[in-house]
Amino acid sequence: MVLVEDLVRAHVRVAGRVQGVWFRQSTAREAEALGVAGWVRNVEDGSVEAVFEGGPAAVASAIEYVRTGPPHAEVTSCAVDWEQPAGETGFSIRG
Repeated sequence: MVLVEDLVRAHVRVAGRVQGVWFRQSTAREAEALGVAGWVRNVEDGSVEAVFEGGPAAVASAIEYVRTGPPHAEVTSCAVDWEQPAGETGFSIRG
C-alpha cells in the first residue's frame, strides 16, 4: 500500500517544438511504464503541460524524459513546480 506521504506531484510546462511530434502520446506511454499517475495536454501557446504524481524516483524519471521528449521534439525549456499530491489515478491525455 502506498501512502500519500510517499507520493510527490510535479506540475511541468515544456516549451519548444513539442506539439505535432507525438509528445503527449510518448509522455503518457513513459508515465505508464514508470507507474506514474497524472495527465498531459497541449496548451494554446504551443507548449505542453503535464502533471506527474507518484513515487519520488518515478516522478523524477518522468521529468527527465520530458526534458528531451520523443525523437522529433526540440525542448527549449522545462519548468517544474512541486505541488501537494492530489490522489491522481491512471494517466490520461487531455485535449
